Amino acid sequence: MLFRSLYFHGGVYVIGSAAATVPLVSDLARRTATKVITVDYRLAPEHPFPAALQDARAAYEGLLEQGVDPDRIALAGESAGAGLAVATLVALRDAGKTLPSSAFLMSPYVDLTLSGESLVNKAALDPILTPDGLRQRVTDYVADADPSDPYVSPIHGDLAGLPPMLIQVGSHEILLSDAIRLAARAATADVAVTLDVVPGVPHVFQAYAAVLDEGNAALDRAATFVTANFAASHAMVAT
Repeated sequence: MLFRSLYFHGGVYVIGSAAATVPLVSDLARRTATKVITVDYRLAPEHPFPAALQDARAAYEGLLEQGVDPDRIALAGESAGAGLAVATLVALRDAGKTLPSSAFLMSPYVDLTLSGESLVNKAALDPILTPDGLRQRVTDYVADADPSDPYVSPIHGDLAGLPPMLIQVGSHEILLSDAIRLAARAATADVAVTLDVVPGVPHVFQAYAAVLDEGNAALDRAATFVTANFAASHAMVAT
């Protein structure tokens, strides 16, 4: 029985590629025993919102058209890719599509209004992202849209009906508030959500699993989450 994970890379919607994710995606595939498809969605500023969302939806709906059971699909992503995964879930739900079994979200970037308090109080600790760097790129992606649009910043939307989520984030990153608030909104909407905050580690620390014990352990927890939700989905179908 073949399971699939659909993966969206990070890069604040303006940089990054599927090829760059191969080491992390391969590790995730091995641990979850899934075939992972990493998506080269269109990037801003040449292709602003909603291009990335359209591509993400098309990738998922393409799997459904091939006859893949949605219960055998998990969404995953890091940073902007994690935000895109959540926005995709919201858009699919709104379109009446059957949703995947779960979503694994690493350091999700889900608030392009940049209102999280950790953008200020974690700025000195984050070795990778800066508030100014995010601000410079928001308009590239958002263009003429509203940055609080739930399809841009899903933290501002209704998350009811979404599948179980595992959110992992490091305590030393400016997107910590995004992760915490996303988990709170999901919980308020009766979504099964696990928030996994790892102290002292940076943005997308799972990418360093080969040398960072915390990253290795986090991916093990993620694999347990993804495979457990595949099993739970099939148990519900069987009954």
